[in-house]
Amino acid sequence: MADALSVIPAFVLRNLSDKLYEKRKNAALEVEGIVKNLASSGDHDKITAVINLLTNEFTYSPQANHRKGGLIGLAAATVGLSTEAAQHLEIGGFDQEVCRDCEWCFIVDCFSVAMVQIVPPVLNSFSDQDSRVRYYACEALYNIAKVVRGDFIIFFNQIFDALCKLSADSDANVQSAAHLLDRLVKDIVTESDQFSIEEFIPLLRERMNVLNPYVRQFLVGWITVLDSVPDIDMLGFLPDFLDGLFNMLSDSSHEIRQQADSALSEFLQEIKNSPSVDYGRMAEILVQRAASSDEFTRLTAVTWINEFVKLGGDQLVPYYADILGAILPCISDKEEKIRVVARETNEELRTIKGFQAEGFDVGSILSIARRELSSEWEATRIEALHWISTLLNRHRAEVLTFLSDIFDTLLIPLSDPFDEVVLLVLEVHACIAKDPQHFRQLVVFLVHHFRNDDSLLQKRGALIIRRLCVLLDAERVYREFSTILEGESDMNFASVMVQALNLILLTSSELSELRDLLKKSLVNPAGKDLFVSLYASWCHSPMAIISLCLLAQTYQHANAVIQSLVEEDINVKFLVQLDKLIRLLETPIFAYLRLQLLEPGRYMWLLKALYGLLMLLPQKPEGEHSGNLLAKPNRPQTQQSAAFKILRTRLKTVPTYSFSGEQLKRTSSGNSYQIFHHVSGGLHVTEDGDLNEDEKNLHNGIKFALRLQQFEQMQHQHRLHAKAQTQSRTSSASSASSKEVQRPEESTGSNSWEMNRPPSISSRRGPGQLQL
Repeated sequence: MADALSVIPAFVLRNLSDKLYEKRKNAALEVEGIVKNLASSGDHDKITAVINLLTNEFTYSPQANHRKGGLIGLAAATVGLSTEAAQHLEIGGFDQEVCRDCEWCFIVDCFSVAMVQIVPPVLNSFSDQDSRVRYYACEALYNIAKVVRGDFIIFFNQIFDALCKLSADSDANVQSAAHLLDRLVKDIVTESDQFSIEEFIPLLRERMNVLNPYVRQFLVGWITVLDSVPDIDMLGFLPDFLDGLFNMLSDSSHEIRQQADSALSEFLQEIKNSPSVDYGRMAEILVQRAASSDEFTRLTAVTWINEFVKLGGDQLVPYYADILGAILPCISDKEEKIRVVARETNEELRTIKGFQAEGFDVGSILSIARRELSSEWEATRIEALHWISTLLNRHRAEVLTFLSDIFDTLLIPLSDPFDEVVLLVLEVHACIAKDPQHFRQLVVFLVHHFRNDDSLLQKRGALIIRRLCVLLDAERVYREFSTILEGESDMNFASVMVQALNLILLTSSELSELRDLLKKSLVNPAGKDLFVSLYASWCHSPMAIISLCLLAQTYQHANAVIQSLVEEDINVKFLVQLDKLIRLLETPIFAYLRLQLLEPGRYMWLLKALYGLLMLLPQKPEGEHSGNLLAKPNRPQTQQSAAFKILRTRLKTVPTYSFSGEQLKRTSSGNSYQIFHHVSGGLHVTEDGDLNEDEKNLHNGIKFALRLQQFEQMQHQHRLHAKAQTQSRTSSASSASSKEVQRPEESTGSNSWEMNRPPSISSRRGPGQLQL
């Protein structure tokens, strides 16, 4: 310190700590001159002493004015040192081995050492509590940097850290000074060949998630500047700060969002033009950002993914599942631009050749598609099904190894409210069911789900079964359903399921060929086999069996089935089904049957079967019978009365010209049924036209006597099942109301409406008849 005091006059030191800026400035000029003279004379020790004095006694002083004076003094000392050094540096370089002891080499060496002593205390002042000290620190470092230029780079990391903090300073003047210093440092860095991008990137990465808007602007500014330098490969380090840039896209400041978007756009353009890009690491970032809550961030991420899919090639194969997981939800995004780009990306991803590349993970893709089947959005569910279908077509064997994992999930969309989803999942199931073992598994699972979910059968049953008949062959589907339902233990479900299958068989245009085959049951072996195959399970429903017989033109057997019905078989459910059948007889599907009525002599068993159905129908809605005192009002039987009128009207139109003279005898009432009464004993004609095999009960190998016995046994099981259920309900009701007196009109039996008739009426009924 003594050396420094000997060369710096006392008034200079006094003015250097004065509160007036002008006095400090003049004192600094004195210091500059002193240091310049010492450098010229090569007095390195005294220069070091002066710098130490300014550092220890001024910049580290507790007095703010001393610290201000120390900062301006250090800047002045730097200028004094650089004046002599610059004269020699302009020569264009030197060889230190040759010129180590010469004067100008000493000056350069002295200058470098001085920089190591001068810059740290200035940087330390950036965190001073006094904003004016921080301001003068920026000014001092600005002057120092302007003088030393490239030699400044060795302190870059510390300077960058300090500038990052000052960019968010609470004092506007400090921010302004820091901004000027920042611009100068950027200029120096872009000119320098000593800047190390490898050392800079960790600093940048650590600060990219800072939320302060001023810091964000500072960081984006540096990224943009460094990316503009040809010799600096910022693209190679993009994965290190890409996530931070995307994070800035959702900033509340429009300016920051715009700057971040501009930087990202520039990088994307560079990626398109670069032959070597690390797509993998960036793909992971983009996948996460595609799920951002911010629309602009999602759009930008999806746009990048779209370009990556086009450019990445085999590099992206390991990331297909992650990319798909990001794209599928975006297909249903509320923002149209995002939906458009996501759909384009999805199609591009599905058509590229990466499916055959090494490392393609079918299981991962399948897992993503399965997960998105649970999406709340229809479009996403549809695309997930498209992906499963695509995988089945390209990697069928591998997909089937995961069948146990995805099969239950694939059954859920069968209940989807949107038809397109249901149709697509059925296509997937049909593709899986090409193998016999998987086909049976599909039908078994469908029956199981229909049993457990009544609404699925009611709302989607027809669509599911009709579509499967188109995709997998109708006969094969119906045979499999029949085989499974034949052994169904739940009698109520079996009856409902058979009724549903029967209605589809009778009404669906997709099953027209199946109906045509059944019509030939008596003359065609294939038709006979189908009839026999369906018969066993159709026995669960009397009306289904009658419908099947009418369709197969086995009219005599239909009549036998009708005659075999007993009182318990004819309930509300039966009459509802009968009503449907009567109305179906008036549709084009049964046009052949109505035309056969033009020849009542040839098809007398058809006529008898229809009259049998007519006799089972009530003429009036229940509740209108004068003798039925206990009939419940408001029963929905009006439809059955309408069905009676429809069928009776049809039978009245049967012509009489094909009957013989004896058959044409009529009673005075002219009742058409009496025509049939006379016909029944006069001819030896079977129910099926001119076939004369009735006495053998065998047509085309169909043993009708055994079929009838099979039907009666199944109906007997249904009656036992219904009786057991009735007893169970009665027992439960009795235990719940054991202290209550049951009213006489209360029924403890079946839900069937005829159970409520008074004994005096039911006792007079013959078997198979209803009290009308």
